[in-house]
Amino acid sequence: MGAARRSFVSLRSRNYRLFFIGQLVSNTGNWLTMVALTLLVLGLTHSGLNIGLLTACQFGPILLLSPFAGLVADRVDKRRLLTVTQSLEMAQSFVLAALAFQPHPPLGALYAVAAVGGVLLAFDNPVRRSFVSEMVREEDVPNAVTLYSALVATSRIIGPTLAGALVVTVGYGWAFTLDGLSYLTVLVAIAMMRPSELRPSEAAPRAKHQVRDGFRYVRQMPELRISFVMLAVIGVLSYNFSVTFPLLVTRSLGGSDATYTFVYSAFSVGSLVGALVVAHRGDVSFRQIVLGAAGLGLAMGMLAVVPSPLAALPVAVVLGLASIAYMTATTALVQVISIPSMHGRVLALQTVLMIGTTPLGGPLLGWIADNWGARIPVVIGALGALGAALYGWWAGGSLGRGEADRSLPAPEPEEIPTGWA
Repeated sequence: MGAARRSFVSLRSRNYRLFFIGQLVSNTGNWLTMVALTLLVLGLTHSGLNIGLLTACQFGPILLLSPFAGLVADRVDKRRLLTVTQSLEMAQSFVLAALAFQPHPPLGALYAVAAVGGVLLAFDNPVRRSFVSEMVREEDVPNAVTLYSALVATSRIIGPTLAGALVVTVGYGWAFTLDGLSYLTVLVAIAMMRPSELRPSEAAPRAKHQVRDGFRYVRQMPELRISFVMLAVIGVLSYNFSVTFPLLVTRSLGGSDATYTFVYSAFSVGSLVGALVVAHRGDVSFRQIVLGAAGLGLAMGMLAVVPSPLAALPVAVVLGLASIAYMTATTALVQVISIPSMHGRVLALQTVLMIGTTPLGGPLLGWIADNWGARIPVVIGALGALGAALYGWWAGGSLGRGEADRSLPAPEPEEIPTGWA
């Protein structure tokens, strides 16, 4: 019981409980739509390059807009902005449903709606993630961050499974419709929150060069700078599962669309276990980031050589555990050592590297799969993660002896860089 209380301590905050419930339902719908849309485009085109172009439409706006969206998140009322972004994302899901109900959905329209969703995600992601630290006590922030990762992992188990079931029974249109309806839960949860119990960070004042200040802040914080360089490599080469997974399962392993959803669900089970393990630890260290990147590379190397979909299931669990351990450690470190007034901008930059780099790696890996086989992109991802871990181990030595093995405290206010050189 004591271990369980430590793992779920942040849920003692009522506002965070409401947020957790709403986001669990909404994120499940998000993953349902992501998997269903990938399968729809793959079924229409039978092309790995087109799958890569879809991910570019979905995540390209994040690459361009996230730094500015992070500044918006630092300036505005996060609860109100979440209401706006979640409402617009609900409308986007219903538009996808209308397209999917057509006998021959136009590919260009699917790409366009996916791009609109990418614009909304660019603003929604930093505000949603930075809002976590305002709903809980200061000492509960690391636990709240890791529990949110567990929430996402849980939704990745349910969402793809639902997608597979709905696609083969009632069709793509109803899958997207269900996602649209799921947003009602999160909107109700946000409306029920008590503003008096929030810990809003001080809004960033309007001034020149604030976006560039976010870059400078990361550059002057060694732990952030090194971890973000690692994330850039992993984001481009390794974190393109929406491209590599369906191609590997349906081509190299001879599986079906339903097989892909099962493998992705196994991946998500591992992610959930990894998130709960990190949540139980309750701390974060730079060393965890390096070990997580190494584990991610090794697991991807194992996945690249599996002979069948059945053999891919346990490897996918290990890969999910390693991937969430790495990503949760990176995200928690940002929240722990960054000052609250910079959370939105720093998390937005992290989002650019984690998701916004997909438009660079996705089409490239899809093209490689079309020409040299679906296993090659997985091998490239493995080498990228291992290379990033090696860099982190080497560069982390500059932090000082033992620095990478301890929990990292937040910097004092006087350490905030001002201006831009």
